[in-house]
Amino acid sequence: MAQGEKKGFIARMLEGKERDEEYARSTLPSNRWALFWDIFKGRFSKLVIVNLLMLLFCIPLVAVFIFRYTWLNVMGSSYPFSGGLLVGFPAYPNMVGVPEQLVISSQLTFGLFLIVAALIAAIGISGGMYVIRNMVWTEGIFVANDFWRGIKINIGIVLESTLFYSIALWLFTFSINWSEWILAVGEGNSVLMTISIAISYIAIAVVTIMYLWMLSMGGSYKLKFFQLLKNSFLMAFGLIFQNVFFVIIMAIPLLLVLLGSFFQMIGIIILILFGLSYMLLVWLDYSQWAFDKFFESKREGGKVNRGIYAKVGKGGAQSKAVQEYQANLEAAMSVKSDLSSRPIKPITDDLKVYELPDSFSREDLKKLRESKEIIAEDTQKYAEEHKNDEKYVTYNAQFDKPKEEEETKGKKGKKDKKAKADEKEAGGKDEQ
Repeated sequence: MAQGEKKGFIARMLEGKERDEEYARSTLPSNRWALFWDIFKGRFSKLVIVNLLMLLFCIPLVAVFIFRYTWLNVMGSSYPFSGGLLVGFPAYPNMVGVPEQLVISSQLTFGLFLIVAALIAAIGISGGMYVIRNMVWTEGIFVANDFWRGIKINIGIVLESTLFYSIALWLFTFSINWSEWILAVGEGNSVLMTISIAISYIAIAVVTIMYLWMLSMGGSYKLKFFQLLKNSFLMAFGLIFQNVFFVIIMAIPLLLVLLGSFFQMIGIIILILFGLSYMLLVWLDYSQWAFDKFFESKREGGKVNRGIYAKVGKGGAQSKAVQEYQANLEAAMSVKSDLSSRPIKPITDDLKVYELPDSFSREDLKKLRESKEIIAEDTQKYAEEHKNDEKYVTYNAQFDKPKEEEETKGKKGKKDKKAKADEKEAGGKDEQ
């Protein structure tokens, strides 16, 4: 037996077991963790393409952040935080609270630009989450086509959700900056300002989780904005511990960037290659688990465990995905194929259909008819010679046996009906 080509670790990791000779159905994902890894390694190239498409729409947002950061650095270096008045007489002007004022000023200056840039980025997110949602549902995808289709389908609800989130984020961030300025200048109640900062940070976390739920629910269900707002609020607090855990998991690329130094470079590379796709995949895979548990399992006709192929479900019952797979397989196998049930001669000889010239005569038509008859006779001869081959006999036998059993049952049923009719007739005569 020929030995297969030995592949390296990276190739085997990316390809997975689908191309392995020992691949079996049992290797299909049986839970959400396995599904995530199956998509990540099996469709990694598509995740990279989706990520790059989303990054195109995020360029304005990145540009606004860079301009704001540069503006703060320039203003910080140009302000007279220390200086001299005449020669030998250094003067130190009162600069208390000036750094905080600069941050507030940048917040007011770039706030509108950040909101507009976030809405542009939302266009890319609407397409990317549609593609990745279909990956989680294990549906066939064409990245470019489905990306633009997702924009058309999700653009409305994603823009509304992003507008809500960006405005809320700007307000709470401004509240934090304002409180820090008041604390810096020593005005107001420091305890209340500290509490205000803490509440604002908590509110940012809650609104962020709500925004993620609005994206996943808006991409899976047809809900209006206020329905999304209500449901996302309930999901944010109803699954608070799971939400925090998966937000941390999905934010790993951003956390690497915040660590700085060597980790910052790794985080930036991940974000450019597949960071956004990774974050959407983590959240949509997790949210699909929540939908199965709280929505799909409690409504009639709900589709539970999309993309999951568990061998055995609870109580020994097979999962819906396996049942659907087996039902489709049995339906396909129960239909007798005309192509598989009889020999079909391969095109390996010189027999050809006569081609008519541009101006043809009766003789040409006769040659055409004769060539077709020769091919038909040759095909029939081949079928007669090979009709008793083992593969055709075996294939046809599995359909002939059920047919004979059905005919036998039909005859038996007719005999039983006739016997009952005779008994009924005999009973009527006895009564007379």
